[in-house]
Order: sequence, then structure tokens, then C-alpha cells
Amino acid sequence: MPFLEFIAGSISGAVGMIVGHPLDTVKVRLQAQHVYKGFFHCVGRTYTHEGLRGFFKGMAFPVLTTGITHSIAFGSYSNALDYLTQSQCSDNGQGKPASAAQVFIAGCFSGLAQVFVSAPIDLVKVRLQGQTTAERYGGPVHCVAIILKEEGPRGLFRGGLALALRDIPCFGLYFLPYEVTRKALTENTFAILTAGGVAGVVTWAFATPMDVVKARLQMSGAGGRVYSGVLHCMRVSVREEGVRVFFKGLLLNSVRAFPVNAVTFLSYESLMKIFFPLVR
Repeated sequence: MPFLEFIAGSISGAVGMIVGHPLDTVKVRLQAQHVYKGFFHCVGRTYTHEGLRGFFKGMAFPVLTTGITHSIAFGSYSNALDYLTQSQCSDNGQGKPASAAQVFIAGCFSGLAQVFVSAPIDLVKVRLQGQTTAERYGGPVHCVAIILKEEGPRGLFRGGLALALRDIPCFGLYFLPYEVTRKALTENTFAILTAGGVAGVVTWAFATPMDVVKARLQMSGAGGRVYSGVLHCMRVSVREEGVRVFFKGLLLNSVRAFPVNAVTFLSYESLMKIFFPLVR
């Protein structure tokens, strides 16, 4: 069963990535670059200078590798939750539903487990998405090669601490509203879509401030301002743009999060229903 959970997470993650990548590109540019006045200005400028292709920059690499990160996230969550609840049985011998604390802890564990793999992948994605007129990187492999040449292996984890500070608590929040919403509704496709969408919106509402810091650190040294770390990035950003800087892309993240995570959870649950008879 654990292996099938990893497979389901892999496929569902790739589906969600494809759905949300164009808006993710706009989000990254708004957060890490200072040339855009807002969402529509960014969209218009991207389309004018780069065409539709500009919105899909950096997509191939995370789509091909998101299977790894999402399989780790979903597989780690499911197995961690099983571990936390395996000793719980009701009077009739049936397993008791997981508590909110157990769901949150399992989610945090899944966030920690996947961050080591997702850090380099996310860095390459952001670097490729941040390219506008000057194409510094010819593709994901070229991007990795340049980072290794200029910064060494450590460079692939630039912004990794900010990513961990974002993902560990937010993965706990990610699965918690999903479980709560799904159980509150009748178990059907609509419930899964709604629960997944709500989970995505709630998570990104909390994740956006550190997501801004992460994006800026990842672009640091690639033509953007150089920051020495998370606290330095936060201090400089607040001094230059005010506290509202940490909410750049919040609305966009929320709009993008609902369909992306609705599709991701529906794909995962559907695949698990297909796989379940295979292990009975």
C-alpha cells in the first residue's frame, strides 16, 4: 500500500502542476521582480515580450520531477498518519478517526520529508520563470550546471531555509482543512474537489509571506538583489516596500490554489480507489 500511495501522489502532483503553472509564473515574477505594477501589467508584459510560451517557462523540469516531491509528501503523510493512529481502536474494533493534532503532525512531517528534494527543483523552476528578455539559462540542465559552476552544490539549496519555514507548518495546514472539509460533506467527487480547493486556499493564505522571501532568495545572485539570508531579506524588503510586501501574490496564490489543489486531491483519491482493489 505505501508504494501505491507514492505512485498516486506522483501522478496527482504532476496534474496539479500543469494546471497551475501559468499563474505560478506570474506570481513568481510579481514577488521577485520590481518592474511590474500588478497582475494585469505582469500578464500583459509577459505576453507582449514572450507570448504564451512565457507563462510556461520552467514547467518541464518541475512536471518531470514533481512526481518525486508529491509522492514523498502524500506518501509520508499517509504513512505518518497510519503510524500515529495505528494504536487507536474503538470499542467495536474499528480504527478511530485521526484527531486534528495527528493530521497536523503528519502533515508537518510530510513537509519536512519533501523539502530536501523540492529545494533544488523549486530553485531551478524559479530561476527559469524569472527570465524575461535576457535568457541566461538555456534550460533546466543548463541552469543546474551554471549554479554548480558559480556556487557549488550548496547553491542548489539557496532559499532552502525559507522553503522549509514555509512548507513544514503549511503542509500541516494543507492536510488539516482537507480532512475536515471532506468529512463535513457527503463523500463524493464534489466533496473532494471542494476540500482540496479549500485546503489550497487556506495553506497559501499562511504560506505567502515566506513564499515571497523564498522567491527573492532564490533569485538572489541571478541578476536580482543579493540577500545574505532570511532575516536580511525580510529587513530589506520591509524597509524598501513596507510590510505589505509579504502579501505580494496573495490573491493570485489563492485564486490559483483552489483549482490546482482540487484537481490534485481528486486525482490522488481517484487513483487510490483504482489501486485499492489491487492490494486487497
